[in-house]
Amino acid sequence: MHQPLVHVYLIPGMAAGPEIFENIHLPSDRFKVIILEWMIPHPEESLEDYAKRMADRVDDPAGYLVGVSFGGVMAQEMKAFLPEAKVIIISSVKSRAELPKRFALAQKSKLYQVLPTGLVVNSRNLKRFAIGPRSKKRLELYDKFLSVRNKQYLDWAIKMMICWPRETPDPEVAHIHGDKDIVFPIKNIDGAATVAGGTHAMVIYRAKSVTQELLKLLNQD
Repeated sequence: MHQPLVHVYLIPGMAAGPEIFENIHLPSDRFKVIILEWMIPHPEESLEDYAKRMADRVDDPAGYLVGVSFGGVMAQEMKAFLPEAKVIIISSVKSRAELPKRFALAQKSKLYQVLPTGLVVNSRNLKRFAIGPRSKKRLELYDKFLSVRNKQYLDWAIKMMICWPRETPDPEVAHIHGDKDIVFPIKNIDGAATVAGGTHAMVIYRAKSVTQELLKLLNQD
């Protein structure tokens, strides 16, 4: 008799589309993988209300919520509405204590309110500053992986990340983190499975290592 497939819900990083998971391969005879793409937030929508809308898209309340970066924050917020779900975060944080100090400064100064997010909505604006093959390659990757460039979404997501209020980590949250992550430095991270050489984008560039660590956590059932 076949065992039912384990549902794994993947949540991309901020502004990222499903393409960031293209090199994450889980055995199809054991796992059903569903990518939860970002929705455009309602005006003045709270993180809690948005997380509720994301949770409403989960059809197996006991499945795994696997979030990358801001997607990891979202997965943790979704768990309030899916108490049986298991959460795994990648290149993310479990509380404000794991955020770098610049986030606290940005929150206190409300710097997030004046960031020119409109400039990144259309990558053609960035091409004016591209110099040389390396920059052009980065722009190609930007177009491919950071596909959610709606200004309303970006303004909202940046504010929610910088102002995330969680003070106490959930001890049940599993964590995979790269030791070369400069967005969320490993020195601030507690209790994570570490990927050697993993940067903040390791889900793309260290996909094999990330998959190995992910399978270890998924195979604990």
